[in-house]
Amino acid sequence: MTDPAIGTETDSEIDSDAFRERALASLVTARDRTTLLTSCVEEPDLTAQHSPLMSPLVWDLAHIGNQEELWLLRAVAGQEAIRPEIDSLYDAFEHPRAERPTLPLLAPGEARRYAAEVRGRALDVLAGTAFHGTRLTEAGFAFGMIAQHEQQHDETMLITHQLRKGPQALHAPDPDPVPLFTGPAEVLVPGGPFTMGTSTEPWALDNERPAHRREVAPFRIDTTPVTNGAYQAFIEDGGYDDPRWWTAEGWAHVRRTAIKAPLFWHRDGGQWLRRRFGVTEVVPPDEPVLHVCWYEADAYARWAGRRLPTEAEWEKAARFDPATGRSTRYPWGDTDPGPEHANLGQRHLRPAPAGSYPEGESPLGVRQLIGDVWEWTASDFQPYPGFRAFPYKEYSEVFFGSEHKVLRGGSFAVDQVACRGTFRNWDYPIRRQIFSGFRTARSEDV
Repeated sequence: MTDPAIGTETDSEIDSDAFRERALASLVTARDRTTLLTSCVEEPDLTAQHSPLMSPLVWDLAHIGNQEELWLLRAVAGQEAIRPEIDSLYDAFEHPRAERPTLPLLAPGEARRYAAEVRGRALDVLAGTAFHGTRLTEAGFAFGMIAQHEQQHDETMLITHQLRKGPQALHAPDPDPVPLFTGPAEVLVPGGPFTMGTSTEPWALDNERPAHRREVAPFRIDTTPVTNGAYQAFIEDGGYDDPRWWTAEGWAHVRRTAIKAPLFWHRDGGQWLRRRFGVTEVVPPDEPVLHVCWYEADAYARWAGRRLPTEAEWEKAARFDPATGRSTRYPWGDTDPGPEHANLGQRHLRPAPAGSYPEGESPLGVRQLIGDVWEWTASDFQPYPGFRAFPYKEYSEVFFGSEHKVLRGGSFAVDQVACRGTFRNWDYPIRRQIFSGFRTARSEDV
């Protein structure tokens, strides 16, 4: 439990039927999305490697099934392995992405049959498992973990679709248009303690735990993510050619890679164009900027006379309710996300315009903290005080340190099961193929 002086999280009595229903819905939603992402292209596109940064789509498909077998059939139900000989092929730590196309992977049809067989057995396990007694089964944790794992790979596969050359294969409606946002550019977040992380969210992963007290000095944070239009001003002002705005490592990266704009952008005469899922279009100025690395986000913030928020600042802006002093599950409260709150679940194939989803803003008035774009923070990926790896150290523990920067909030490619106010993502500061953007902050003079 958290310190009552800084807000508490309410424990709820475990309702096994409700968790079972939620687990079933989450698993089905994830599999429907996996099917869409692997059925909209022909077999050569499934087996090809579209970028050395990514696996072939068929690897992700069988890996999803293999992880489900490992945790739900073997670990939870104690069943014998279906295909033990393929475990090493789909071990993400044994084979880096660049070499996966050289492995004797299951062919697309075989991968689909394997994943379907595992899923059929897993649903039988779900129906008969008591949601208590072990940490894996408590509140259906293992089932929630697997649903989150599949949705995370669905986002990875969507990234592969973005990197894929060729005609458009995926379709989705655009977000609803909104009037140009004319609200305040920034919001004051009061200083003082708040509850960071969680000890009670049933399906929270190990790096989100435990809940703990965190002190944050007063600061101001952008009301919305930085837009394409604002980022273009940085480009036009020579931002990529001025070492004043870059860390030493960032400047070296810019010189080495010769990047001049976000990934997938190119200039055509007097305008910027971008490629988005097989379609070339004019860069929309009012959308949050997308496909920038941490070095670019940090340089823009310096150019703007600001900085990236720390991870603790980001979470306080997203979860702290000054009226009650407690931290909520989401910026809008404790209820699960609805379409009125955030752009999630691949419902659209782009971010919504800045200022969208007023019903999803935080009590302090910050918008679009969940969905649209992953937001780079200033923080390295580190464990919380009292962290314990569960159920395996390779999920989080092996990534802790200064090599990875934390991203928060989720993107339009994230499903709600893998996104909440405490959810933590991380990546190398050079990564741009991910659906990453940012917002800036500044310290408040006191």
